[in-house]
Amino acid sequence: MRLDTSQHMRTDMRLRMAPRMIQAMQILQLPLLALQERIDQELIENPVLELRESAPADMDIDSEGPGAPSEADPGPVDEFPELAEDWAETYADAHRPSRAAALEEADRKHDAMQNMASRPPSLHDHLADQLGFLDSDDTEHALADYIIHNLDDHGFLHLDLAEVVRDCGVPATLEQAETALAMVQKLDPPGVAARSLQECLLLQITPETPRADVLRTLLTNHLDDLQQNRLPSIQRKTGYDLETIKDAIQQLKRLDPRPGARFGSNNAQYVVPDLIVEPDEHGVYQVRLADERTPQLGISRLYQKMLRNKNADPVAREFLQKKLQAARWLIESIEQRRSTLLKVAKAIIERQPEFLDKGPEFIHPLKMQQIADVVHVHVTTVSRAVDDKWVQTPRGIYALKSFFGGGTTTSGGEEVAWEAIKQKLLEIIGKEDKQNPLSDEDLVVELNKAGLPVARRTVTKYRKALKIASSRVRKQF
Repeated sequence: MRLDTSQHMRTDMRLRMAPRMIQAMQILQLPLLALQERIDQELIENPVLELRESAPADMDIDSEGPGAPSEADPGPVDEFPELAEDWAETYADAHRPSRAAALEEADRKHDAMQNMASRPPSLHDHLADQLGFLDSDDTEHALADYIIHNLDDHGFLHLDLAEVVRDCGVPATLEQAETALAMVQKLDPPGVAARSLQECLLLQITPETPRADVLRTLLTNHLDDLQQNRLPSIQRKTGYDLETIKDAIQQLKRLDPRPGARFGSNNAQYVVPDLIVEPDEHGVYQVRLADERTPQLGISRLYQKMLRNKNADPVAREFLQKKLQAARWLIESIEQRRSTLLKVAKAIIERQPEFLDKGPEFIHPLKMQQIADVVHVHVTTVSRAVDDKWVQTPRGIYALKSFFGGGTTTSGGEEVAWEAIKQKLLEIIGKEDKQNPLSDEDLVVELNKAGLPVARRTVTKYRKALKIASSRVRKQF
């Protein structure tokens, strides 16, 4: 065996993104609320950042390095002259900002904690509190507690009782587990700890429930017929008249199929628009950013003066230069986000005038590449700009992404977006005779009459996407 060593030269090209570019893309992708949270976090972590009433003043870069202030910039730096004199000593001792800055940071953290919403009680907490008031032996209590902590977010139990007995951690029997389960199922909310939808709904029926006996019969023996809206079949099998069955179904709709969902850890997400479109006095639609409440950031003049102190500790100066650079990059990234988002939104709105005048059924087919060509950016930049962003229009609040999509050509040769076809589908179904609802084949015919040639499979796909049931389930008796 012969071993040789040799040297080779290889030339290759690699794309490496600078941290500054990565941060700019991350900031661009953030929706308004997330941007505000990011700014709050940066204010806590970077002592040189401060809130400003207006846009930050220009920041020059001198020979000392990126982010360093210009010597020609005098600025109001004499607010705390005693801090500047003690700068070297303070930073040499602990390599941290001045005491005033530390106090400001502590105040910001305290305010953030005061404004933080308290955690709502979880389903497990709610049930465990009730369990503490029930009389039971230690084994049953342990079993019930184990059951409670193994419910899913909707309040269902997906374990067999044999698994509960095996894994609860105490010697127990199957009979004790059944007793513990019955105990949990009597807690609030009604229907909790069920092992199926059928059991969940049955647990919610009480002697006071209207049509209780009919409901139990329907849920126990005819659940599949109920789900498929086969009321004549139920009538034939049970002997109940149609009005009795329909009345029972109305009572059934008042039961909760997911009793634990209201205790979910995720609060309702409210849509906050990043942009607003409204007509001016001449009726011309104008686009503006809805960021009036977004904090305006600036760089502390005090820290800029401290950096100019040539006698300051070198480690302290290096630390401060990095923080100044990070602050400048953040401010520039936020401003770049505002500029890009506004340009992209204006380009989108300019290409959807009929939507603003007539409604969502008049949205035109639009591709992100078309907007990228107009704004002179890469298509991925457009994608990040519209991601999770919302615009408030005279027609309501819409996701910016909803303005993009392909389409088809009408019988008249005009292009129409798929979103417009969905809106037309909703309109047709909304006007149908509910006692004789339109099948998917019928919907194809109606869309063709409207000049929209669409295949049946496309109608079925969009109907399901819009969460519209089939004609059999939509039928009203």
